[in-house]
Amino acid sequence: MTPSRSDFLAVRGLRTHVRHWGREGAPKIFMLHGWMDVGASFQFVVDHLGGDWHVIAPDWRGFGLTERAGTDTYWFPDYLADLEAILRHYQPEGQVNLVGHSMGGNIAGIYAGVRPERIRRFVNLEGFGLTGAKPEDAPKRYAKWLDELLDPPTMKGYPTQAAVAARLQKTNPRLTDERAAFLAQHWSAQNAAGEWEILGDPVHKQASPLPYHAEDIMACWRRITAPVLWVEAADTNMWLWMGGPEEGRREVDRRMAHIADVTPQMVPDAGHMLHHDQPALLAEMIARFLG
Repeated sequence: MTPSRSDFLAVRGLRTHVRHWGREGAPKIFMLHGWMDVGASFQFVVDHLGGDWHVIAPDWRGFGLTERAGTDTYWFPDYLADLEAILRHYQPEGQVNLVGHSMGGNIAGIYAGVRPERIRRFVNLEGFGLTGAKPEDAPKRYAKWLDELLDPPTMKGYPTQAAVAARLQKTNPRLTDERAAFLAQHWSAQNAAGEWEILGDPVHKQASPLPYHAEDIMACWRRITAPVLWVEAADTNMWLWMGGPEEGRREVDRRMAHIADVTPQMVPDAGHMLHHDQPALLAEMIARFLG
């Protein structure tokens, strides 16, 4: 495996963990992980990337080795502010290359429209966003949030790291034993009870009281000026959240049409965690697109 190194910096009051691969001074790629994931998750893609790159992958607040916010709710705009602080620290001037998966792709896509002058190229790995909220759902959404504040979610503990790896393979049967074992090392840590617990603040599992306004996100996407590589997995399960295969396909195509310069690509034999399932093919796509 390509060796990595860790860096910790203060980002808006939180001790933030950032993983690095490659030579200092080489062209940078910022890789942004998804929900309940960690920066180390891009290891397999980096192993196949080739070329002279400096890959920088932070753990978002409350994930991995980054400090937890200590609040009862995580607010989505905080991720944008965290990303800007990280970019200013590692590349204060010029344009950057962004690769974002799922939630990380959603954050990066919004940022690319808010700060279009800062983005050289953007690779969106299944960062479709969420189903748009309906006004009539507001009472139920607020009630669910209030209920979960009274009964906060918890993280399940596992007896061994091997049990964590087995759980990851249950969710994604394509994971090899070697990759599952590697991920388990970075996704979990022993808690006070001696069990292995996923490194994600359980607060992330709570419902948000704020609606997801898809049209607000599309307004940001329309302002993206950088070329965008839009990558989907052939066997994605994202349709579960997008209203089913047919309705979801139409909605994803509608959203993608808001991006001026977009190149769609499909990764075969891969699910939503395509950076685990087909890292060699994905690395080739990224390297070719970024040049």
